[in-house]
Amino acid sequence: MPIPDPNEQIRLNKFMSNAGICSRREADEFIQQGLVKVNGQVVTELGTKITHSDVVEYDEKVVALESKCYILLNKPKDCVTTSDDPNGRTTVMDLVKGACNERIYPVGRLDRNTTGVLLLTNDGDLASKLTHPKYVKKKIYHVWCDRDIAEEDMQRIADGIELEDGPIHADAISYATETDRNQAGIEIHSGRNRIVRRIFESLGYHVTKLDRVYFAGLTKKNLPRGRWRYLTQEEVNFLKMGSFE
Repeated sequence: MPIPDPNEQIRLNKFMSNAGICSRREADEFIQQGLVKVNGQVVTELGTKITHSDVVEYDEKVVALESKCYILLNKPKDCVTTSDDPNGRTTVMDLVKGACNERIYPVGRLDRNTTGVLLLTNDGDLASKLTHPKYVKKKIYHVWCDRDIAEEDMQRIADGIELEDGPIHADAISYATETDRNQAGIEIHSGRNRIVRRIFESLGYHVTKLDRVYFAGLTKKNLPRGRWRYLTQEEVNFLKMGSFE
C-alpha cells in the first residue's frame, strides 16, 4: 500500500469510512452526535478536514486505517448471512475465517437457503454503493420451482406484478433450460428482501432452490460451492468505477 502523504487533507467522514468503521453517512451522524474526537477535541462540524498525522478517536478508540480486503464467496445452503447467529447456525463468516485479519462484512444478504455469489469486504464506501437503492446493481438468479412455470406467468413477471410492498418487474426472464420448464433465469435490480421468492410465490409457485449466479459484475465461475477467493485488483477497480450495471 502506498504510504499516505502526512500533509494530504481528507474529510473526516471519508477517513472513518476508509478505516472500515462505517459509511460516510453514518460517520456524519456520529460526528453530529459528538462521538468523534480529533487530537483529543470533540469535532461536530461536518466537512471537517484532517491530515494523516491527526489522531482520530471514535467511541473512545483510536481509528486506524486498515488495508482493504475483498472476498468472493460461493455461498452454500443452510448458512446465514450475518456476522454471528444467536442460534449457533453456520454463518458466512465461519466459511471465510482466516481470509484476512480485517473485520469484513457481507454486502447485502442472501437467505439461508439461497446459494451463490456473495461479496464480503471491509470497504464501507463500496458496500454502500453496491447496496444503495439509487445505485442498486444487477443480479441474476437461477430459480427452481416445484412445478412447471407457465409462459403467461413468465410474461407477467417480465411485465410487472404487484407485491405488498409495491410493483416489481424482472429486467429479463427466460427458461433456464430447453427441457425443464420448472427452471428460470431471472435478472433483477431490486434490493428488496426475498424479492425473487416473493415474485414466484405471488403467482402460486414454491421456490425449491435459488442460486445467485451474478452480482454487480461478479460471477462464481470456477468457484465451487462453499469456497471463497480474493477479488483480483481488476475486479476491485471495476466495482469502484461502477463500470457495470
